[in-house]
Amino acid sequence: MIQRIGRRRAAMLIAAAAAGSLVLSGCGDSSGDSASGGGGKTVAVSLITKNSTNPFFVAMQNGAKKAAEAEGVKLTVAAGKEDGDEAGQVQAIEDAIARGDAGILITPNGPGVNPAIKKARDAGLYVIALDTPPDPADTVDITFATDNFKAGELIGKWTAAQLAGKPATIAMLDLFNDKIVSVDYNRDQGFLTGMGIDTADKKKNGDEAKTGSYSGGTYTIACNEPTNGAEDGGRTAMENCLTKNPGINVIYTINEPAAVGAHKALQAAGKTQAVLVVSVDGGCDGVRQVKDGVIGATSQQYPLKMAELGVQAIKKIATGGEKPKVSDGLDFFDTGVSLVTEKAATGVESITSADGAERCWG
Repeated sequence: MIQRIGRRRAAMLIAAAAAGSLVLSGCGDSSGDSASGGGGKTVAVSLITKNSTNPFFVAMQNGAKKAAEAEGVKLTVAAGKEDGDEAGQVQAIEDAIARGDAGILITPNGPGVNPAIKKARDAGLYVIALDTPPDPADTVDITFATDNFKAGELIGKWTAAQLAGKPATIAMLDLFNDKIVSVDYNRDQGFLTGMGIDTADKKKNGDEAKTGSYSGGTYTIACNEPTNGAEDGGRTAMENCLTKNPGINVIYTINEPAAVGAHKALQAAGKTQAVLVVSVDGGCDGVRQVKDGVIGATSQQYPLKMAELGVQAIKKIATGGEKPKVSDGLDFFDTGVSLVTEKAATGVESITSADGAERCWG
């Protein structure tokens, strides 16, 4: 929605501040005219991330702020308290509706936010999911995201190549075990597919055979543990896995904070040698972990690009432009992914940590 500047706007800004959201005003003069439309009107957009502590979401917020400044958009930034905080995101959506925002960019914390998204769309807001496609995909108008299945598949193929036929004893350090989120099952199932392990329901973690053959040899899945995408969660999950099977030599992690936590658990147990740790994110710290050998390979995402494209799209729509379209053959707009590793594998396209450092965020 396009807002009129005056007493009403001042009241809205005060209300937004009271709600704990950060408001960034785009370019405009004291009369309220802005590059977003002129005539005393401006385009307002809300960015609602899963949390404000994970470097991935901090980078996304920074990308949105940069784009808002460039586009003359008024940006409100809100977030859940932690991964999985659906109630916090629902409140932020309600706030965006009440303000009369033109649109919402959101990384959904789970299916519990779907009804609020529908309410926003019914109210005329254009809703774009970033990073995490909701289930079903048409819950939002469009998603700008990494192909998370491909991201998992890349690290799976790399792992299989590095093992060179050795038996694989695998720890699966996922996001949740109490809710179903697409980014969680897509990365998990992509990794197993890349390894050459048959999966059952591609939208469910942990239902594949616990033993069998991968593309190079035999495998055992020792555990599926939730991490909540956090370092402390990764450490606890890895400790639980080592209790179940101390012979783990492959660790899949949902993201790099979880990977760092897993590595700390390995260090404490004296088991860092000959263990392959793989992940998804590609933040600057994660790329350094690859360079230092803590993480063997990671699939690099581009959250700044997601946020910048999202802000630009809502601005364009609010000022009479065309709506964005999904990538060919997909139900979302693919913002790209690159495998970062210091140990290239035949048949698996990758870039070095030096290349990754030039493209990283956070």
